[in-house]
Amino acid sequence: MRAFEYFGGVPRTLVIDNLKAAIVRASGYDPVVQRAYRECAEHYGFLIAPCRPRTPQHKGKVEQGGVHYVKRNFLAGRTFRDRTEANALARQWCRTTAGERIHGTTKERPLVRFTEVEQAALQPLPATPYAVAAWKRAKLHPDCHVVFDAAYYSAPHRLIGQTLWVRAADTSVTLFHAHEVVASHPRAARPGHRQTHPDHLPPAKVVALMASPAWCVRRAHDIGPQTTELIGRLLGERPLDRLRSAMAILQLAHKYAPRRLEAACTRALAFDQTGYGIVKRILQQGLDALPSPATAVAPAGPRPQF
Repeated sequence: MRAFEYFGGVPRTLVIDNLKAAIVRASGYDPVVQRAYRECAEHYGFLIAPCRPRTPQHKGKVEQGGVHYVKRNFLAGRTFRDRTEANALARQWCRTTAGERIHGTTKERPLVRFTEVEQAALQPLPATPYAVAAWKRAKLHPDCHVVFDAAYYSAPHRLIGQTLWVRAADTSVTLFHAHEVVASHPRAARPGHRQTHPDHLPPAKVVALMASPAWCVRRAHDIGPQTTELIGRLLGERPLDRLRSAMAILQLAHKYAPRRLEAACTRALAFDQTGYGIVKRILQQGLDALPSPATAVAPAGPRPQF
């Protein structure tokens, strides 16, 4: 990227060695390109032409000529205080020494050849530089999260057990399954942090994560006044924490419908009962369809059912 910016353009083809940062599996006919490198090539519009494996002559004169020339002419006998000084001296050497010499093969000055011939052949730079990203394969665990860089990112629960591709940029993390984007998150600011979308979790788990007395009261209010009364009385009991019982009662609305739960709570309150087991039994036995005990004539004999 920095080379492209320095030269002010992009070559149409890059002939590269089979470095692991670019080529995952070297092959003369079917090389596998590393995803981040492929993405970079797509962004800048250059073709990747890996050298054939175990064929050093395909590298041209870069290693024998270029690398050795830099080591022997620029680096030999020099010491640098730091990288900043080394970069400044290297830039000056490229322009005044390496760029002005007569090249052994072309018999031309490299800077003159670049300015008069090669620069015009470069493709223009894209409007924005490539945002460097890291790719990793990660399994979606039963808690609906993958692990990347010691942080946790959620994906849809239907993919539990599947292996996803994780693309991590500076500020975002994107999850892919079968080339399809399935989740996108801001990148975690620290290890151990969780980035979770509630819609990625199974409904029961979402309810558990949102569990609080205030949420239970709001949910009960949506169902009806008798449900609100029963949940309020249940949460008001001391010293036992009845949050789990309240959540279980509200979950019955998914199985039996809110209208039936409201009728069951009405019947339970008529007998001064607030427990989960009582409300569930009323619904299982269909007793919520009977007339409310508060309005029905009390029969003689055994205690009414609830």
